[in-house]
Amino acid sequence: MVNVSIARRYARALLDVASEAGSTDAVAEQLTAFASVFAKNPELTDVLLNPVYSRSQRREVVEGVMKALPGGADPILASTLRLLVDRSRLNYLTDIARLFGDMADARAGRVRGRVTTAAPMAADALARLQQTLQQLTQRNVILETRVDPALLGGVSAQVGSLLYDGSLRTQLEQMRRDLKQR
Repeated sequence: MVNVSIARRYARALLDVASEAGSTDAVAEQLTAFASVFAKNPELTDVLLNPVYSRSQRREVVEGVMKALPGGADPILASTLRLLVDRSRLNYLTDIARLFGDMADARAGRVRGRVTTAAPMAADALARLQQTLQQLTQRNVILETRVDPALLGGVSAQVGSLLYDGSLRTQLEQMRRDLKQR
């Protein structure tokens, strides 16, 4: 099991340095992209985590991936990734990326949410929903949209740990339960 407290310490330190430099959003974007490449490539994961490979080999692989990032890696992120290689902490990378994103959002007063609908939402309706969620949460809400035909109709929105479910499927399920109790 991965120790999340170690990942949290690295994420917090990276956030502090990136905030001082004013490059929090750029570092977050690049860190997420790097962690995504890392998570989607089993061969890359093997090279970076397998003790058979030397630190210098791992460092070369990390340097290659950093160069492949659009515009190259931010110097702060590059230093952090080199540190993770030197301390054999690359296995914490996905947790560091997730925690860094969460901490950066919290520091900026943002919260991420997911809106699920039965059919694609019009842009103006999505903007109104986002505005309503911002009023409810008193925070800047960044929405990710998803389409799930199983909802039948309506909208289900999750912001942080709160779920606002106005889907037709849920309403029908509630009516079924009510009728069963009678």
